[in-house]
Amino acid sequence: MTNRKLFLVSLFAIAMAYLESAVVVYLRAMYGIEDLVRDINFETDIYTFIEIGREAATIIMLATVSLIAGSKWPHKIGYFFLSFGIWDIFYYLWLYTFIQWPESILEWDVLFLIPLPWWGPVIAPLLISIVLISIGYLLINDFKFKVNSIEWIVFGITVIMLLFTFMEDSIKVIITGTGDLTQIRPTAFNWVLFLIAYVISVITSFKVFYPQNKK
Repeated sequence: MTNRKLFLVSLFAIAMAYLESAVVVYLRAMYGIEDLVRDINFETDIYTFIEIGREAATIIMLATVSLIAGSKWPHKIGYFFLSFGIWDIFYYLWLYTFIQWPESILEWDVLFLIPLPWWGPVIAPLLISIVLISIGYLLINDFKFKVNSIEWIVFGITVIMLLFTFMEDSIKVIITGTGDLTQIRPTAFNWVLFLIAYVISVITSFKVFYPQNKK
């Protein structure tokens, strides 16, 4: 049953990625977007709110299928991690299939608009997706794990650090009151902070699972 559910949830995520990438292809064609950093428009019109709603709907759909697939909370969370990671990876695979973009995994992309515009090189969310898929698989297959209070704090801090690397430019506009969120463009990605947070999260995840399952 687990393998069947894994297949179906994965298939759903791949299909969702196709739908998501198709919408992006249409939007790029409609707005004449060739260079994402140069041509993207964040003006707060009705279409921006529709786009934010679409992003929220995507997360809700992935969460809903995960809640249905999982028989207990670790499984539900595992399916969400797994489906989110697969969806994210296949989103870029479908985009490349359709319009040969991104040309490089270091190319910048707008990742989300909730709660602020996220920017980052494509490889960054892909690396996170690999971790999510791995943890999701372990949770779904009932690998034992033990998380103490310190590790929960570490996970929380690393998540905040990762989010900051993506929203750094937007956060600076909010804090300083200078600039315009609708005109914001990425400057430089904080690779040092991202890699520190990423490595710590991977090591902590290993520490949470490995001691409980080694023979």
